[in-house]
Amino acid sequence: QVQLVESGGGLVQTGGSLRLSCTSSIFTFGVYAMGWFRQAPGKEREFVAAISKSATNTDYADSVKGRFTISRDSAKRTVFLQMNTLKPEDTAVYYCAADRRTRVYDGVDIRVYEYDYWGQGTQVTVSS
Repeated sequence: QVQLVESGGGLVQTGGSLRLSCTSSIFTFGVYAMGWFRQAPGKEREFVAAISKSATNTDYADSVKGRFTISRDSAKRTVFLQMNTLKPEDTAVYYCAADRRTRVYDGVDIRVYEYDYWGQGTQVTVSS
C-alpha cells in the first residue's frame, strides 16, 4: 500500500516561515508528479503547488506565488513545500498527493480528483 507521510506543520506568526516535508513509500517515486493541497475549515480542498516527475515543471496557486516553493528529492522519495511570508489566510490542513498518471508524461495537474494517493495532512496555523 502506498503511504505518504507529512511533517513540518505547526504554529507560526504572520510573516514567518515553515517547510513541509512528505516522504513516500512509492518505490518508483521518480515517475509520479507530486502536489500540495490545503483545506481550511468550511472550505473545499484547494490546489497549492505541484511539481512534475523531473522537477522541470511546477505550478502554483495565485495566492501563494512568490511566497511558496515546491521541490523534490528523488533519492529520498520526498517532496517539500517551503512556505515564506506566511499569512493568516494560509491557515489550513496541508495535504501531500501523488499523481500516477505522470508515468507517461512530465506534467502537473491542479485538479484534486486527478491525484491518486494522499497523505493524512499536517496542520499549519498562522497567527495574526
